[in-house]
Amino acid sequence: MVGAILTQNTAWTNVEKALANLRLSAAMNPKQIIKMPSKRLAALIRPAGYFNQKTKKLKIFSHWLVKSGGLRSLKSLPTSQLRTKLLSLWGIGPETADSILLYALERPVFVVDAYTRRLCSAAGIDAGDYGSCQRYFESRLPRSRKLFNEYHALIVAWGKLYGNKKTRGEALNLVRA
Repeated sequence: MVGAILTQNTAWTNVEKALANLRLSAAMNPKQIIKMPSKRLAALIRPAGYFNQKTKKLKIFSHWLVKSGGLRSLKSLPTSQLRTKLLSLWGIGPETADSILLYALERPVFVVDAYTRRLCSAAGIDAGDYGSCQRYFESRLPRSRKLFNEYHALIVAWGKLYGNKKTRGEALNLVRA
């Protein structure tokens, strides 16, 4: 869940550095994040960028998680209720909420990210806004957490290879083949 917040507007390689710093400082659970001084937390997550904003997001999220009774308690709630609660938190948008739902809370929710939008664009799919793009995939795939997880991983792999301006032509050929 920490990774879902840290990855906002940041390459995963930078998030990994921040996560390694948190692990070394034994600050990977919400209670530790709450106790840690904000300046110290910001220094640890600095590689992920926007560290002051992300420190605030992590603190808010951690307080909410502890107040909610932790992961076990949250897992008993319906997905729609969880998503609404996540989206009500400052700094948690649809992509972050859905990443938490899919990966941490093990819900069959399709995550839409920049790579997903680029893939749709390359394939000539007008996926519209976040919700429309999500519905596009969820309406065409069996509702399966494992499948959505795998699809997201494959789209990210595609995006890293073909989702930039230098390789966009190759991407178009690959998608349309």
